Amino acid sequence: MTADGCDYSALTQLECSRCRAAYDARALRGTCACGSPLLARYDSDMVRRLVSPGEIGGRPPTLWRYHELLPVSARDQVVSLGEGMTPLLPMRRLAGELGLPALLMKDESPLPTGTFKARGAAVGVSRAAELGAAAVAMPTNGNAGAAWAAYAARAGLGCLVAMPLDAPEITRSECVLAGAESYLVDGLIGDAATMIAAATARRPGCQDVSTLREPYRLEGKKTIGLEITEQLGWRTPDVILCPVGGGVALIGIVKALRELQELGWIDGRLPRLVAVQAAGCAPVVRAFGRGALETEPWPDARTQAFGLTVPAPLGGFLALQAIRSSGGTAVAVTDAELLGSLRQVARAEGIWICPEGAACFAAAGKLRAGGWLSGSDEVVVLNTGTGMKYPRTGPAGLPLIRAGGQIPAPPG
Repeated sequence: MTADGCDYSALTQLECSRCRAAYDARALRGTCACGSPLLARYDSDMVRRLVSPGEIGGRPPTLWRYHELLPVSARDQVVSLGEGMTPLLPMRRLAGELGLPALLMKDESPLPTGTFKARGAAVGVSRAAELGAAAVAMPTNGNAGAAWAAYAARAGLGCLVAMPLDAPEITRSECVLAGAESYLVDGLIGDAATMIAAATARRPGCQDVSTLREPYRLEGKKTIGLEITEQLGWRTPDVILCPVGGGVALIGIVKALRELQELGWIDGRLPRLVAVQAAGCAPVVRAFGRGALETEPWPDARTQAFGLTVPAPLGGFLALQAIRSSGGTAVAVTDAELLGSLRQVARAEGIWICPEGAACFAAAGKLRAGGWLSGSDEVVVLNTGTGMKYPRTGPAGLPLIRAGGQIPAPPG
């Protein structure tokens, strides 16, 4: 019997990621008493009895096709906007330019609200509503707030959002249009987090859903790893490059792959995982380079890849564990490098990716040039959203031709 007494989900309990204390999953939870993130655990024997990889392939193409490995207890408790099963695209022209013939991009831009944040919001809001939350609250650099505001509206929940002053304007509009109580903070995301924690303490029934301060956003993000594996025919690539701000996608991908290993659906080999950060905010990269087990706060964090501006990630130690256990590495790129890669991808493949995804392509180029990646590696790069949410990364302007004038001949 599962934690919710049904067979839609095989969820059994929550477990602390650090001290391994166990918690009942049938109540709203934040972090462990020790302050560390809680992880959802599932009954693998039950999953194997309920479903096979072949049966999953016949289900509708949303992330809920994996519902036995997700925490929502019944189909009628799911809050959905059709999220999941995003393309895994061969990047043939770019592959030639980077010297990586087997280069693929997991493209999250088609998701609702335009970013991978929809995955965490779909599962997190569904579970919060199922367990009786009246509202959700979070600090955000923009995209997470937009996604949670949309799904909260879909579920009929209240939503409180606080974001730094330099968060992209479009994400501010998304939050307001979805009815979220929204505030700008003259500071960084950590300052917004402090305000949210204080606000939720004064609002009964309002759950703080900050990154890794509740267990279920991670469960939505882990479906990236489930999908990549299924799209490759239930096998894993050699390398996955993932942008890391709060680190939920990277941690979630590893969690997904380990659950698949336990089920016996994939072999024992994990892909080498690469954490990619911006040079202006790289606490995971710095800790990895020093051989540290924990991250330290990054001072004066600044980058145009707003999703990477997380100077003190709560799950930094989990990201470091994931990288090291897979034989991976951590790379920082400058804003100039990631913006150059953004334009390179657009010209080679016709896709305007987000700055965070562009950072991963910049890192792939550096790792190939340095020999860490070989030409025989099958490499998956995670693009976490559409570049259209970052209009300032596009060209500044176009040549003006007066009416009656002529378009000039092409150069050369």
